[in-house]
Amino acid sequence: MLDIGRYKSLVKFGIVGGVGVVVNEGLLILLQRAGLYYLLAGAIAIEISILSNFALNDSWTFRDRRSGKMTTRLARFNVLMLAGLVVNLAVLDVGTSYLGLAAAISNLVGIGAAFILRYALSVKYAWMRTEEIETGGAAAPRPL
Repeated sequence: MLDIGRYKSLVKFGIVGGVGVVVNEGLLILLQRAGLYYLLAGAIAIEISILSNFALNDSWTFRDRRSGKMTTRLARFNVLMLAGLVVNLAVLDVGTSYLGLAAAISNLVGIGAAFILRYALSVKYAWMRTEEIETGGAAAPRPL
């Protein structure tokens, strides 16, 4: 059966991710224009976009799933987002270097793969419901 709550959170997660892409790209461009080396500018832009995505996801997307300390959720989210970054870069490299795709196409595929991974990991680990933490597993479905 279709879980409307999960669908809504997936859409919200996607919207927040879109905002993160704008934050990331905008900061990367600004920092490079300010004279920062592109890898340093990229690292700063990625981390700031991760922090902005956390704030939006914590206050909007997964507001009803928050439990425990905010710093714990932030630490988990940050690690999960970095895992997605690794997936994105791996797909970009394989698609471009080994399959001969344009980097822009490989990157879009990588963003999609990382999005799916990040959402699944965020639901499972970053914003576990209190009852899931206490029982160590999935909670019973809550009525809509």
